[in-house]
Amino acid sequence: MTTELTTPTDGRPDRHPDRRPDRRPATRPHYAWIVAAVSLLVLVGSAGFRSAPGLMMGAWNSQFGWSHATIGIAVSVNLVLYGLTAPFAAALMDRFGVRLVTVCALLTISVGSGLTVLMTRPWQLILCWGFLVGLGSGSMAGAFATTISGRWFRARQGLVLGVLTAGGATGNLIFLPVLSWLVQNEGWKAAVMVVSLCATAVSVPVLLLMRERPADLGLLPYGARPGEPDAEAVGGDRALSRTLRVLREAVRVRQFWLLAGSFSICGATTVGVVGTHFIPAAHDHGMPETTAASLLALIGVFDVIGTVASGWLTDRIDSRRLLLVYYALRGLSLVLLPQLFAGSVKPPFLAFVIFYGLDWVATVPPTVALCRRQFGADAPIVFGWVLACHQLGGAIAATAAGALRDHYGNYDLAWDGAGGLCALAVLLCLGLRGRPAATVPPGAPAAR
Repeated sequence: MTTELTTPTDGRPDRHPDRRPDRRPATRPHYAWIVAAVSLLVLVGSAGFRSAPGLMMGAWNSQFGWSHATIGIAVSVNLVLYGLTAPFAAALMDRFGVRLVTVCALLTISVGSGLTVLMTRPWQLILCWGFLVGLGSGSMAGAFATTISGRWFRARQGLVLGVLTAGGATGNLIFLPVLSWLVQNEGWKAAVMVVSLCATAVSVPVLLLMRERPADLGLLPYGARPGEPDAEAVGGDRALSRTLRVLREAVRVRQFWLLAGSFSICGATTVGVVGTHFIPAAHDHGMPETTAASLLALIGVFDVIGTVASGWLTDRIDSRRLLLVYYALRGLSLVLLPQLFAGSVKPPFLAFVIFYGLDWVATVPPTVALCRRQFGADAPIVFGWVLACHQLGGAIAATAAGALRDHYGNYDLAWDGAGGLCALAVLLCLGLRGRPAATVPPGAPAAR
């Protein structure tokens, strides 16, 4: 039986010749867009847990007497496992399929967040929110968006990746005001149950609509030409051995360390400090937690705009230059933040929210593009390891910021330190200059 793809006279990829002819209208969208839509729903629906500890820090402190540092440790465990799971998730998706891995991840998040209603000790928070939610979220980390955009798209890869990356911000936009209202009016247990139920609900469209590869439907990736090799095709390596092999090859490449170092600073200055401590820091200055949560959600609004725009720019501008601009502007905004906090929302503080939101995860599309350029078919796994460094940086910052708050009574040193780290990220990105390496074909060693 032949499996060769053919191209009809209208230029669209045809289905396999030995299957029933494709009688769809010519205006029907490529199935890649359906897969992208389902992926976006998954990322939106599973995003509610990300800022939940910041919302519940005050409630847990009041009910259990846990310090900011203690809660920060649970967040740090979550971020570390999120990061360490990410590189293996890409290989697991290759071996067992995106659909199975994603559904299992969503259910793990649901169980982990749901069980927190029974906790009475800090170790139980670490087990549920740290280990279970961390493992589940890591399985759908950057590997998920990178795998989907790489398998299903040749054209518009940067744009699609930007939209999927912004899905988490969209989730925060939707969940934060709701969860904040629930915490204030119904208690924190109602809020975590909403997170649990939503993570379960979005697994249904994954089961019904997700497909592994375009070839499963007799299609080429969106924008691909007939005869073009599958850039995401992989060998038959076992998931664990392949992930470790890719790491061994990547650590011999200078660009890997520069990307990993700069991206770890990205994690420290986003999920580590701002994502975890923005709400309690604003509350320290007299701002109601519901108002602070709404502002964090507003950051999510502009994060969507900034990340999608970054994906669009990544298709057109040198990714290294984009990273230089993003880190420099982020550092400047964080250094100014301690002077902007107040009991009410004033124009300078609103300007920070807009400015910082545009920059929140705008670093992801250019970082992924540089991984693809350097590591070719192994890029999803390499980016998984880079993302592990991102989460490790976030984990260290989450605990450190909480400890600084407990010791000094405010977060000022945390914000100043985050700004200084962004300056270091600029220096690391300067080291990325030079002629980009050619894309590595599947199975070939990475360029050095």
